[in-house]
Amino acid sequence: MLTILELALGSAAGAFLDIGVFVGAVLLAFGLLNYYKAGALISAFGKARTMQPVLGALFGLIPGCGGSILLMPLYTKGVVTFGTIVATLIATTGDASFVMIATRPLQFLFVSGIAFVVAIATGFLVDKTSLGASLRAKYLASRRQAQEMKAAHKNYAHSANLKHIGHSEGDEVDLALHHAGRGHVADNTLGYRITHSGYLIYWAFLAVGLVLGVLAWVGIDIDAIFIPNLGLYYGVAGTLLSLLVMVASKKFAAHETHEETEMKTMSLRETIVHAAQDVAFVISWVFVGLLIYELSVLGLGGGNYALGEGRIESVLLTAGLAAIVVGALVGIVPGCGPQIIFVTLYAQGLVPFAALLANAISQDGDALFPLLALDRRSALSATLITAGVALLVGFMVYWLELYTPIGRLLNI
Repeated sequence: MLTILELALGSAAGAFLDIGVFVGAVLLAFGLLNYYKAGALISAFGKARTMQPVLGALFGLIPGCGGSILLMPLYTKGVVTFGTIVATLIATTGDASFVMIATRPLQFLFVSGIAFVVAIATGFLVDKTSLGASLRAKYLASRRQAQEMKAAHKNYAHSANLKHIGHSEGDEVDLALHHAGRGHVADNTLGYRITHSGYLIYWAFLAVGLVLGVLAWVGIDIDAIFIPNLGLYYGVAGTLLSLLVMVASKKFAAHETHEETEMKTMSLRETIVHAAQDVAFVISWVFVGLLIYELSVLGLGGGNYALGEGRIESVLLTAGLAAIVVGALVGIVPGCGPQIIFVTLYAQGLVPFAALLANAISQDGDALFPLLALDRRSALSATLITAGVALLVGFMVYWLELYTPIGRLLNI
């Protein structure tokens, strides 16, 4: 009979070697892409007003939250439309996208394709209404005047010399996102020293783990090479190291801020440091998701794991519509942690594809946080729209899963 300790160790090893090391490789690649291209991509929005929802949807499709985070303040600056923001949030799947790429790449393509089409259609539809103009008028009426912002800006410390993207030093975006809501770890703390001095050690550990993960993926028993249970020991150590990095970086529910996103566009070193923090964040939440799944199976079986698996299967046959509602509601929660857990449960076969899609459309990753800080009314409106669209599309796709051959393709 499996014990809770055995399940915890197995979940930790799986989170790192089966998923985390592959997430690390993909996340670093997109982090470097963001470093080299983010500023140029953002500048494109001001030049293509009529096609902004399309560009917003494309921006949202980029795995991670960085691009979407940079886009949010452009709405309050009047550069992009509210429909563009809605399209971006619908297409955004945050760091959960890295877990999908590592575990279910085909489903990731399906989710991305459907979300892209839905995002564009919804974005253009929203821009046909007066909602965006009404929200922006209320925002402009409530924001502080220039002299007030200038006075407030003098009272803040300025520890980072940032090259701002889409806004200026001392404006309402700077005050709300870089001073009142700072996100990076102060450089005189132990956490800063751990993350900024030890990041190369962490990446080296991930690189070795990637080699072991690939060997295991091609069918080689890594527990039989070098030392017995090598995979278990290395995977558990990797997850523990990831938890340490996550705690040191003080990222638990939300892990990326607008300020940090701008910092990454300034420095290749900061890009690699923050990418390490992002990987640690994802691995930690994947571990939580796997452990929740394993303990749920054990609990449903009354301590009998095999019996619990059978009961899980029977629950899945009757909980499809409820899972879609849960997926959309979980997506409303800002941040990437809960979304990573949901995707991990999908990878374990616990929820249907339609529920995964509803969660992907509803969730906004960390991108909603800057909009919440700048204009809560617009953030709430966007959340209600994306959640409503998520439920509608989720129910439609669930019907297709049940009654058409498309269902078999979606669940390959």
